[in-house]
Amino acid sequence: MRKIIQKHKEAWSQKPFIISALLSLLLIILSLGFNYLAGTYASRNASNAVTDILLDHLPIVNVDFVFVEGFAIFLIFVLALLLHEPKRMPFVLKSIALFIFIRAIFVSLTHIGPFPLHAAIDNDLIVKYINFTGDLFFSGHTGVPYLMALIFWQQKILRWIFIALSLFFAGVVLLGHLHYSIDVFAAFFITFTIYHIAKKFFSKDYKIFMSVHETETPT
Repeated sequence: MRKIIQKHKEAWSQKPFIISALLSLLLIILSLGFNYLAGTYASRNASNAVTDILLDHLPIVNVDFVFVEGFAIFLIFVLALLLHEPKRMPFVLKSIALFIFIRAIFVSLTHIGPFPLHAAIDNDLIVKYINFTGDLFFSGHTGVPYLMALIFWQQKILRWIFIALSLFFAGVVLLGHLHYSIDVFAAFFITFTIYHIAKKFFSKDYKIFMSVHETETPT
């Protein structure tokens, strides 16, 4: 605990880090606002549902708890990693914000209605502001864990944990019929591109992120 506190004291005593960290939080807030506008617009203009070769043959499973609370636990785990090493925060948060922005653009362009038969999701409290019926393409539940896998790729244990979580949530949204199969499969390819865009856009933050990994890796 003392080491973690010392890391925070060191990080938050540096003006460039403070500016970058605050900017990353601002981008997260703005991206969530944009996501809300895109989600409500897409849901309001959603067209008819379409057929899906996988969903037509998969049973409907009640995935409400895993879809909401399970994903919340995943996000808490990511937050814990950032609190453990604050210098990771700017690049990770900015990458997530970029992910949300780009996904919101895709959502605003595609207005396919949800699959007719799907699991019911309790949209109480915060959930109703980030989860909508028309925000289908592409799957955020699949993409965000995969983005974390790419970001923490050099740390083998975290890499495989996040890949496993990405595949797990892909299965969750398909079994719940909450996403079409193309929403899930496309998420991997689009997220891979988002990660490399983030590396270009936030190159300074990426270098700091990688320097943390280098100091943690035994020589």
